[in-house]
Amino acid sequence: MKKILVVEDDLALSAGLCFELDTGGYLTVAAYNCAKARQLLADERLDLALMDVNLPDGSGFALCREIKAALPGLPVIFLTANDLEQDILQGFDLGAEDYITKPFRTEILKRRVEVALRRGGGVPRTAEVFCDSFLRLDFEGLTALRGGEKLAITPNEYKLLKVLTANAGKLVTRRLLLEKLWDCDGNYIDDHTLTVTMNRLRAKIEDETHTYIKTVRGMGYIWMGESL
Repeated sequence: MKKILVVEDDLALSAGLCFELDTGGYLTVAAYNCAKARQLLADERLDLALMDVNLPDGSGFALCREIKAALPGLPVIFLTANDLEQDILQGFDLGAEDYITKPFRTEILKRRVEVALRRGGGVPRTAEVFCDSFLRLDFEGLTALRGGEKLAITPNEYKLLKVLTANAGKLVTRRLLLEKLWDCDGNYIDDHTLTVTMNRLRAKIEDETHTYIKTVRGMGYIWMGESL
């Protein structure tokens, strides 16, 4: 049975969420602040985190960053009243699998939880490393070096790189990448955002003499470096 961490400081809403998820076949543990959430993350074997952004002792964004650094395979879904575009994009840039704004419909939430769990939460913790004479990507330590200099790579960019390097020399379709990173049928992330993210990633890992990602127009991308 899948266990879900619910991080929500509204006690009535937290109780309602836990009840709906418990009756839907999941186990839930509740935290009302970041400190309790960190304790549960350290002590429990969790399968998904459902969290608010505005918490009494900190930001859900900062907590998500911590989770993705320590447990990159744990899916995170934001459930929040913060509905500004910049907040939504920040949530996805931090590696969240979904971003749901309040008010919401319970059945839609449960379906999105089901989808996030089915995907397995993105990048698993493995010891796999891509390394050549110019670029080094460590998917366990979440570190990246280009020409010996450390790069600032976001969790979603690591996911892109993991999928591409694992399929070196093969076409990876745009649809597959959207499904790996975000809800392909959602209203918050569109195809253009994938293009922007990919261009930003290229600028970080490539230079005039090193090209790793080839675009197949209208279809997807091919990793031109070696495989993992």
